[in-house]
Amino acid sequence: MEKSTTGTSAARERVKSVAVYLLIALMLIGMTYGFASALRDADALARGGHTAEAEATPMVPANFSGLADKVRDGVVNIRTTKTAKGVSFNNHPGSPFDERFKRFFEGNPFEGYAQSGLGTGFIISADGHILTNNHVIENADKIKVKLSDGKEYDAKVIGRDANTDLAVIKVEGIANIKPLSLGNSDDLKVGNWVVAVGNPFGLDQTVTAGIVSGKGRFIGSGPYDNFIQTDASINPGNSGGPLINLNGEVIGVNTAMISSGKGIGFAIPINTVKEIAPQLEKKGYVTRGLLGIKIQEVTPQLAKSFGLKDNKGAIVADVVDGGPADKSGIRRGDVVLEFDGKEIKEPRELSRIVASTPVGKSAEVKVLRDGKTTSHKVKVGELEARHEDDKAPATNKTYGLAISPVTPDVAEAVGLKSNTGVMVVRVEPGSSAAEAGIAQGDVITEVDRQAVRDVNDFAEKIKKGSNSDSVLLFIKRGKNSLYAAVSPK
Repeated sequence: MEKSTTGTSAARERVKSVAVYLLIALMLIGMTYGFASALRDADALARGGHTAEAEATPMVPANFSGLADKVRDGVVNIRTTKTAKGVSFNNHPGSPFDERFKRFFEGNPFEGYAQSGLGTGFIISADGHILTNNHVIENADKIKVKLSDGKEYDAKVIGRDANTDLAVIKVEGIANIKPLSLGNSDDLKVGNWVVAVGNPFGLDQTVTAGIVSGKGRFIGSGPYDNFIQTDASINPGNSGGPLINLNGEVIGVNTAMISSGKGIGFAIPINTVKEIAPQLEKKGYVTRGLLGIKIQEVTPQLAKSFGLKDNKGAIVADVVDGGPADKSGIRRGDVVLEFDGKEIKEPRELSRIVASTPVGKSAEVKVLRDGKTTSHKVKVGELEARHEDDKAPATNKTYGLAISPVTPDVAEAVGLKSNTGVMVVRVEPGSSAAEAGIAQGDVITEVDRQAVRDVNDFAEKIKKGSNSDSVLLFIKRGKNSLYAAVSPK
């Protein structure tokens, strides 16, 4: 039997027509779904949220108006008044940034004049606790806090920590205040969108946006540097304000900028705040863990010498006699690889982890010694704290010196084997100390050839010497040593 070619051709045409109709239908369905999805995304962005596509594509900008509305009531402006002391703001000599790196209270006012300052803070509890930077409120005689509704209140300092530049202040008698939610800065990624809210140059409730430019930045501002770098515009007056993620959570505290750079700002990670703030609220100061070692970086050359595969870890350059590490059997020349289950990539990381470890906790420390890994149980000691009643440097009016205790990092910097002596934090212009050439950052280790233990010991020895024509001081300045004679005035 012969097949009909005409019937076959007609069947093929019908199949083609059905396929075309199906293709058109699918295209219409896809366009409808895409339009609806676009509407949902636009609505989410208008409310200050973020979309699944935006999460997958970080380069997609968002509408930040809803986000700004969400956090505005939790951000406060801070205005301080203090009597100027002619203090130099280069508090960390030798920093790679030196004069180029400036905190947000810049200047060198005339002695005795009232100085006003501006800063920012954000509410962290419904009972009126506010977090800000230590340098915003340090030595302030009066602190005024202005809320988003324009009302002003007096605030008092609850606690502060110069090493991390964090402070907690409190206002009383305010109802229905709105604390901001705290996020997780460990989840932050380079390239994530962030928003800074603050009081730059006195311009209330200013909102700027940018991205996270880097993490774990060391800028020479203190022993526990671990900053988030952002290009969200921050300026003088933003200090202490929140850095916000797209969920409306605080992930950092805006703290510093480089005056010679554009779009380079730094924020303290919020996870650091979570460790510090509860102690400041409860005690007014921070208790830190102590291991009792001096450490140095593993360079490529040292890595070879110590038999390391890479540059990770921290070399033990010295061990404090009788300290926690000494008692556990850790020795000079060991390389610390892990502390309390956390891998150590660099010395600064070890310092931060040990400092945040509860005093008295038994922690396992893994070290490399002679090519073999050994474990040591260390009972974490307590780093000598500078308590709230020590917040102002002790000042000797007779000689024009303001001094403070010697911290372990200062002792290491000038080559001292222990934290003995006192550090000069201020020299009054025209004083006997100034005429003798004593400078900020000097460490006084002897008075009239007698060793100085601490601040109290210095005060006793210098008081005895004030009855004579002059007092002989022995000073460590960096790696150099010198004598200076000061006379009573």
